[in-house]
Amino acid sequence: MSRSLTPLNRPDAAVTPAGTPAARPLAPALTGPPLDYAYDGSFEGLLTVLFTIYDRKAAPNSIQPLGAVQGGLFTQPLLVETHEATAGRVWEGLLKHMTPEARTKLFHAFLSEQSDRELLIFRYADLAMRSARDIADNFADDNVRRVAHLAQQMGREKHRMEAFVRFEKTSDELFHATIEPDFDVLPLIAPHFTKRYADQRWLIFDQRRHYGLYYDLHRTDIVQFEAGTAAPRRSGVSATVLDEREPLFKVLWQTYFDHVNIPERKNMKLHRRHIPLRYWKYLSEKQPRETRFEPIRNKRGDQLRS
Repeated sequence: MSRSLTPLNRPDAAVTPAGTPAARPLAPALTGPPLDYAYDGSFEGLLTVLFTIYDRKAAPNSIQPLGAVQGGLFTQPLLVETHEATAGRVWEGLLKHMTPEARTKLFHAFLSEQSDRELLIFRYADLAMRSARDIADNFADDNVRRVAHLAQQMGREKHRMEAFVRFEKTSDELFHATIEPDFDVLPLIAPHFTKRYADQRWLIFDQRRHYGLYYDLHRTDIVQFEAGTAAPRRSGVSATVLDEREPLFKVLWQTYFDHVNIPERKNMKLHRRHIPLRYWKYLSEKQPRETRFEPIRNKRGDQLRS
């Protein structure tokens, strides 16, 4: 399955020169018999499927990625080959029916990996193309509510990944980190890390989805891993691969974390709410301590007591 960091690099406006919104064209009626569609699992592939639906005027019974295709007893799904130019036309054309923010929510809904995400995106887009008004706030519709909820969940996961990623430095000057988010958020966090760590080579590996982001000091690319490939887990990286100073960096980070902590104000319930347990195995400060923690002594107080 191909992946992209952004859905498509297309303009984000569909307005007339005078600045007024362009007229909303109506979607063609889907008068043909419903069909089952199959695609390669990419977002560009799904956009190509949307084009095919209206080109054939045949509503979807189902839209399935190739790895999960379930054919009927007497019918086989229609395989739609991904066409990037067609996908680009669809992506740009959506702005005639929705705002850039609403269009972005569709991309977020796709990255959520919900089992029915394809039909959900189709129903949302179809509703938008048949409405004379913007549907983004039409929460009476179940599809609008679900897309908004998924976009909100993706936003929270993106924020957490940007805060909880912990890099380790290897002997060849590569900073790597392993994550295992609930949703496919790597395309969403790529701009943040590209901008913040522009002066170092880094790799962020998604343990669950077997692919990662690699920045080589010039650009950020997607690197694909075969299913079953041994992944660079924080607890499983060979000491010979790490920079010789990495254990010291880890101890320094843990020491800093311990010293800024206030034991008297400890609230584990609140702590777990802000940092869920599922993230702990990849956080340096949550790993077993290699040195015993001792509070910083007040030197001036010690001298007065002596």
